[in-house]
Order: sequence, then C-alpha cells, then structure tokens
Amino acid sequence: MTYRYNEIAEIELHEASHFYESRAAGLGAEFLDEVDRGIATVLQSPARWPDEGAGVRRCRLHRFAYALFYRMTSPDEVEIVAVADLRRRPGYWRDRV
Repeated sequence: MTYRYNEIAEIELHEASHFYESRAAGLGAEFLDEVDRGIATVLQSPARWPDEGAGVRRCRLHRFAYALFYRMTSPDEVEIVAVADLRRRPGYWRDRV
C-alpha cells in the first residue's frame, strides 16, 4: 500500500515541523518521526478508525496534538487530506474532499 499527501496537507506538515523545530532543536524531526509512525499504522490497517464523513478517517498522533485525516483513493493508496492541529477549528479541512 502507498500514500500521498494532498498539497495543502504537505504544507501543513512542513509548517508544523518548522514550528516545533523553532521551539527546541530536534523537536521538528521528532514530530516528523511521529507522523511517519502514524502513516505506517494507517497503511497496516486503513479501516481501523471510524469514518469522519465523506470517507475520511482520523488517526490521532500519540505525542503531539495532531491527527492525520486520510481517505482511501484506491484499494492500494491512501491520501493524507490534512495534518491537523487538533487545537484548531474542527473540520477546517473538509473542503479538501
């Protein structure tokens, strides 16, 4: 199974990484590692999390207050729709699907 980022989700990923790196050296890399672990979990079992609407599911990251919102675009591909800060307004990403 493969994955790809929505263009805006990829920007969110980089912005969050830069934010954490500006707070402490190495924290941005730790955030990216946590995202990678979340994606690996999603790819192992993409139907594990409940549907949030429009076929989008949410995988909460463990260490950071972020979630990966994703959807299956084919039987063997996942699209990351948002790398969402859970402290932001809920559902802001919905217009991407």
